[in-house]
Amino acid sequence: MLESLSILHLSFAAGVIGVAYLVRGIAGFGSGLIAIPLLALMMPLTIAVPLIVFLDYIASASHGIKHREAIQWKEIVSLLPFAIAGVLTALFIFQSVDMEALKMGLGCFVLLFAIYSLFSFSGKTLISSLWSVPAGSMGGIIGTLYGTGGPFYVMYLKFRNIEKTQFRATFATIFLLDGAGRLAGYIYSGFFSMDLVLMMAVAIPLMVIGMFIGGHIHTNMSQQTFQRAISMLLVFSGLALLLK
Repeated sequence: MLESLSILHLSFAAGVIGVAYLVRGIAGFGSGLIAIPLLALMMPLTIAVPLIVFLDYIASASHGIKHREAIQWKEIVSLLPFAIAGVLTALFIFQSVDMEALKMGLGCFVLLFAIYSLFSFSGKTLISSLWSVPAGSMGGIIGTLYGTGGPFYVMYLKFRNIEKTQFRATFATIFLLDGAGRLAGYIYSGFFSMDLVLMMAVAIPLMVIGMFIGGHIHTNMSQQTFQRAISMLLVFSGLALLLK
């Protein structure tokens, strides 16, 4: 697969990964939403999704360990069983559904989430922990299919009204736990080819640099400052995937 990619394609992919993890360093999430739709324009989802899930797993480990005292374990216990069920469901779908149909589904999901982000409010409504059932299930399903299950966890934690550092650490830890299941499923399903391993080796330094720069920006910039710009980027990437 790597032989079919031009220098321009590889440079574009490197730029996408760098920007995605710059945003992840600032906001604590969003790398999959940015990277996977754009990478899917040039490579199969069976390469793009495991690649970004692997990088996200490393990123989540660094956040979870750094702020481990801020992790809200009661929220994780509510989400995790349903997230695991979602992962198992998605692995079955991955093996059964046409890849082009999955790409169209990804484009629709990213576009709808971008529109939601553009017009959503930052209210302080406190929701019941029962919302962990759909949030965890959809996070596991969409996360395994598209590597972009984070929005469901983000929305749930947002409306559970936990503060910023607790949010970042809790989100990172739930991804760390359900991400282990995703990676195991990808390995079992035979997605870890030599091409994918080589791409992981090259992508790790890009991820580290992006996270480092983004982490420093995080200390001086609120998430709301760049939220709408990221939403517009998602609109364009979603449309590009649908029109490909």
